[in-house]
Amino acid sequence: MRFDFVPGGKSTIGVEWELALVDATTLSLAPRAQQVLDAVDDPKSGAIRREYLTDMIELVTGVHHRVDAAMDDLRGSLHRVREILGDDTRLLGAGSHPIDRAADSQPFDFWRYNVVKERNAYWGRQMAVFGTHIHVGVDHRDKALPITYGLARFTPYFIALSGSSPYWEGEDTGYASQRTLIFQQLPTNGLPYPMETWDEFEHYASELEEARMISAPNEIRWDVRPSTFGTVENRVLDSVPTFAELAALTALTQCLAEYMSRELDDGRAIAKLPVWFMKENRWRAARYGLDTDVITPRVGQKVRPMREGIEDWLNRLEPIAAELGCGTELAFIDQLLRHGPSYVRQRAAGGPAQALRQLVDSTGADRPDGLPLRP
Repeated sequence: MRFDFVPGGKSTIGVEWELALVDATTLSLAPRAQQVLDAVDDPKSGAIRREYLTDMIELVTGVHHRVDAAMDDLRGSLHRVREILGDDTRLLGAGSHPIDRAADSQPFDFWRYNVVKERNAYWGRQMAVFGTHIHVGVDHRDKALPITYGLARFTPYFIALSGSSPYWEGEDTGYASQRTLIFQQLPTNGLPYPMETWDEFEHYASELEEARMISAPNEIRWDVRPSTFGTVENRVLDSVPTFAELAALTALTQCLAEYMSRELDDGRAIAKLPVWFMKENRWRAARYGLDTDVITPRVGQKVRPMREGIEDWLNRLEPIAAELGCGTELAFIDQLLRHGPSYVRQRAAGGPAQALRQLVDSTGADRPDGLPLRP
């Protein structure tokens, strides 16, 4: 299978934000996406798009150099969606609805979605999950796979910082991100494999096609994957409610990718971790969020607290963030370390019903209630 990768602008960004639609009175998931899609010019490739379920929509930015510009782009789309829906429908930014039965949500009748539903049977009916995808431009095809695998090493950071699905069908799962556990049930999902050359990746895609596992490149649904847009796409994050969280996670993705791109430009290899350790880190983050230890490639410190690792990288990336104009956005991660990501705030609200109200009230806000933009 040929997989065209046309190099994009270095470290440019694009964000895809999936949001659930809920009834304003009951706060149950509401299959009203078609109402939105009928009112926009291009529901397939425009800024407001159809997604898997009839009770969700996706907001997609254009290509931007700065995080704040990407957030302004999303704000405009969010305002438009709210105009279309009126007062009867609210939006919810989270990895899952805290209470509703997943199987009650219905996919759109579209061939690709029908394949997911039919092929995956029970698990295909449980895909009432909502994520955030962040694209970062890569200026040379030879960098795409090293940056893909390099970013994948940081999946525990992204899962923990974006974790917003502790409740599932009214029950506290004990996980920070139940979405991670649900989404990994689909074939070709999960961590990327360590590949060095583009020929190797195209051979892998061709073998999947010949085995009838995929019919198009975008059916390789790795947590981090190269994209035909000339980007590396970070797909591991839960949807989050506020712009400060969304901006922070976008800034972290952009800065890490830029750091790795510079390492490659200078002839240095990107540090790697064996896939079996990456898999363990992924699970630990989904289960325990920020309050876990992660396995690292550091000599003399095989295991370290996740919070310590994040703080170390925030310091390391600070000069890059200043150059890219996202220093304020990246610094907000410190607030998440201090006060807790969405999964922490939801549990502190008192239970799934209270968490649901909190999520609906905060979705589209500048920042979580009570948290400043800076430390």
